[in-house]
Amino acid sequence: MGSLHVLDHPLLQHKLTILRDKNTGVKEFREIVGEISALMCYEATRNLPTMEVEVETPISMAKVKVLAGKKMAIVPILRAGLGMVDAMIQLVPSAKVGHIGLFRDPETHEPVQYYCKMPPDISERQVFVVDPMLATGGSASAAIKILKEEYGCKHITLMDILAAPEGVEVIRKDHPDVDIYVTAVDEKLNDHAYIVPGLGDAGDRIFGTK
Repeated sequence: MGSLHVLDHPLLQHKLTILRDKNTGVKEFREIVGEISALMCYEATRNLPTMEVEVETPISMAKVKVLAGKKMAIVPILRAGLGMVDAMIQLVPSAKVGHIGLFRDPETHEPVQYYCKMPPDISERQVFVVDPMLATGGSASAAIKILKEEYGCKHITLMDILAAPEGVEVIRKDHPDVDIYVTAVDEKLNDHAYIVPGLGDAGDRIFGTK
């Protein structure tokens, strides 16, 4: 059964405040998204399995631990999710990266897939789906469904910097086996499906398109 993990570390909360500030510029916003992603990745990978190996230090032989079993894959939801990938790759260079592109149909408001490319061994990996915002939950739920049904993924974690209660509920209902990691759950969604108080449009603020 998946759980909701709200990461309230002081460093994360401080950096989230910078993201929320409307006066934070594109360069700083992009950098802070990366820093938050790295700190979140550190927490979200806490339960990765390890195995014991032996290495020789300059002093003596030592029994130590390395990552074992399933390797990682990072799957950003395009386009804003791209802003979280580089910092995670720096922590886990062996991770492979897949991409899912989704847009919301203006009439049905349902997510429509326009791009999907995955590593060939994605089903054997611990998959981290990343997107700065979990608003309605529609895109995240659709991405997870694609990974499960089309690629056979069984070990999926969702990482979002910020969430709305509505989005969390959708993921819990649609994918009760998926762990969710966020730095905060905000008050609600407004009439335009923006998180309140939120931080605006993460994609626009990362890429400077507004």
